[in-house]
Amino acid sequence: MEWLNYHHLLYFWTVARTGGVSAASIELRLAQPTISGQLRVLEEHFGEKLFQRVGRRLELTETGRLVYRYADEIFTLGRELTDAVRGRPTGRPVRFAVGVADQLPKLIAYRLIEPALKLADPVRIVCREDKPERLLADLAVHDLDLVLSDAPLNPSIKVRAFSHLLGECGLTIFGTKALAARYRRGFPGSLDNAPFLLPTENTVLRRSLDQWFAQQGVRPAVVGEFEDSALLKSFGERGIGLFGGPTAIEAEIRRQYSVIPLGRIEQVRERFYAISAERRLTHPAVVAISEAAREKLFG
Repeated sequence: MEWLNYHHLLYFWTVARTGGVSAASIELRLAQPTISGQLRVLEEHFGEKLFQRVGRRLELTETGRLVYRYADEIFTLGRELTDAVRGRPTGRPVRFAVGVADQLPKLIAYRLIEPALKLADPVRIVCREDKPERLLADLAVHDLDLVLSDAPLNPSIKVRAFSHLLGECGLTIFGTKALAARYRRGFPGSLDNAPFLLPTENTVLRRSLDQWFAQQGVRPAVVGEFEDSALLKSFGERGIGLFGGPTAIEAEIRRQYSVIPLGRIEQVRERFYAISAERRLTHPAVVAISEAAREKLFG
């Protein structure tokens, strides 16, 4: 592999930016012959002249202008990298890569991520949805800054990460106007043999609901099981069955899916976690998410 000497590139960039070797030597605190010698080495590396003398001035050649554009971007990014690591504003959007576990309700995911978009410094969101195991693998190699999930880190997953509880809430049962009129009276006993849409059996919420149904002595008629919570609600919107949703976003569910609450189940708790590679949350977007969740969404 052919390596580029970035010291030589820095000398070239400084000469082009300041207008000459003399001005560059003052900024770099190097002797003029040293800078001139390093420029010749860089030209030999590229096999092209980077400057041409016009009268007493140095002007960039066509190749020199090309190299300067790249050098300017390289050293600008270098300054921004230093600023980002030291917590100073960089002037460009901060990249925030967040993984959303596929079982997490999409409305909850949006409400959790939304505060990151309201920071003083602009943030560019990169969202990935997948199985928690794959998202945690990406977190471990720093492809993700955060994973949002409805369950804490499973000890069986050999990833160094930390679970931070963002908040919890009860469950509200929803239905279309027709289903609500039929099954609201006598809740929760009215749920016996009622058509119901449930998450799949491998989820924390399904296990909690099954346990609660057993405790109440009711056996709903399960007409559908779904991995995707948004798809489940879309079926519920069409009147296929009753369904549950986090009480914390009850108003949004009512508005988006045109459904009516039948009742609330406080014994079934939905918990939401931020999983990070660091014990202490430091990324500004992650801090904003954590604080807003605890103070507003679940407060």
